[in-house]
Amino acid sequence: MDKIILYHGSNIEVREPKIIKSKRLLDFGTGFYLTSDYEQAKKWAVRTTNRREEGNPTVTIFTFDKNELERLNVLSFECANREWLRYISANRTDKTAKDSYDVVIGPVANDQAIRTVNNYLKGYFTEDIAIELLLPQNLKDQIVFKTEKALSALEYSEVRLV
Repeated sequence: MDKIILYHGSNIEVREPKIIKSKRLLDFGTGFYLTSDYEQAKKWAVRTTNRREEGNPTVTIFTFDKNELERLNVLSFECANREWLRYISANRTDKTAKDSYDVVIGPVANDQAIRTVNNYLKGYFTEDIAIELLLPQNLKDQIVFKTEKALSALEYSEVRLV
């Protein structure tokens, strides 16, 4: 087996992940968000705790067998390219944006990148300029499990308070 470690940052421990409809417009739409970068998960945990004003910054750790990707419908972006920009733009502007993917993998729009994306969405930047500004950034990854089928492949490991 080819197991990888994934981290979920929140204000609570999440032993049994669920897909919860969010009121927020997120990069890859509705789903259970994880990252392979522990520091990124810690930032998400602190941000979520501050936004919700309850709980404690918590990182829940999962393992995932990469071979499971073969049985799932996966969309993967290697970098913040034109297709990535279009996909996150659709999700960040339309709550009804739908797709049939089980898992979406790609860069996370961090604070600096999201400014570029927002300026693109407002029409201040062309697509070419936005991509030019995004490509040199060292963006962390995010992996979004969008279906129950995908969630069933995650295995709870442990939890850490931040």
